[in-house]
Amino acid sequence: MSINIIFFIIRRIINAFVTLLLLIIIVFIMIHVIAPNPLALARLYTGPHATYSELEQVAKEYGLDKPLYVQIVNYIINVLHGNFGIDPVYKVPVIDLIGKYLPRTLELVIPATILSVIIGLVTGAIAASNRNNPIDYLVRGVYLVTWASPPFFVATILQLVIAYYLRLLPPTGTVNPTLSPPKSITPFPLVNAMITGNWPYFFSLLHHMILPTVAIALVTFGIITRIARASMLDYMESDFARLSFMKGLSRRRVVYGVVLRNASIPLVTLIALLFGYSVAGAVVIEDVFQYHGMGYFITQAIEGLDYTSILGTTLIVGISIIIANLIADILYGILDPRVRIIE
Repeated sequence: MSINIIFFIIRRIINAFVTLLLLIIIVFIMIHVIAPNPLALARLYTGPHATYSELEQVAKEYGLDKPLYVQIVNYIINVLHGNFGIDPVYKVPVIDLIGKYLPRTLELVIPATILSVIIGLVTGAIAASNRNNPIDYLVRGVYLVTWASPPFFVATILQLVIAYYLRLLPPTGTVNPTLSPPKSITPFPLVNAMITGNWPYFFSLLHHMILPTVAIALVTFGIITRIARASMLDYMESDFARLSFMKGLSRRRVVYGVVLRNASIPLVTLIALLFGYSVAGAVVIEDVFQYHGMGYFITQAIEGLDYTSILGTTLIVGISIIIANLIADILYGILDPRVRIIE
């Protein structure tokens, strides 16, 4: 690893830390704009029947009565020590709740991102190889409709058609509630079911994952299709593509074996952004399918003004997106030798 890459990673880590600090400050301010009275936040810890003196005591105990800047500094110090606070609703550490819900969302977002990239690359290649033909117009029309549609709309259509009308897949839920969960070996229920051989639970999880995974992929693949098509059209006119045709290679091999491979390099950074967009889309889609993942947890926290969980989940999602972008930048420099990371 060159010294330039090392300095680049250090700079990105510093930028990431500053970004997370700004994220915490912005979310803190937004929460206190919504609920400026510390007693309103204290009521989350005490319940609706607490007396005024009890509310004051709880506000003092958790530092809710302190100035906003003091609360922000204290929270940042606690986060650096791995303490995301105690959730006032569930009465457990927020990090434990994140550890429960985040793996479920990753089990949706990771395959959805992979599926989205595959669909986007294939449709982009088909559109580029059939430029200005009916197939090209069809592909562009489909991806524009899905890309422009709100995530909840796509999820609802899939739910109505596939689940309720055709009855092919379950409309809601994470798993059949009558099944016994496997032993917790890893944070991922799907992996635990596979390791322990609990196949009924495993296939039930897969059965419930299909619709939300497809919904996430449908609302995200359009950007891959558009960029892949534009990139491939540029590479189709390049010297190496013309040389491949002159060597006698078939059009299919040139398009899918030569041009598509080179056109995929600029999409590396975009895939990281796509991952972040998929996480954001999962917030709404999980709520539609009542899939108890990170999106469902965030929705419940926002509706209940559960500010400790809002802060914790926002921070975790921010860290995930920043790491994904860092990996994408490094991979971009590795995959394309023409790219050099400069000071």
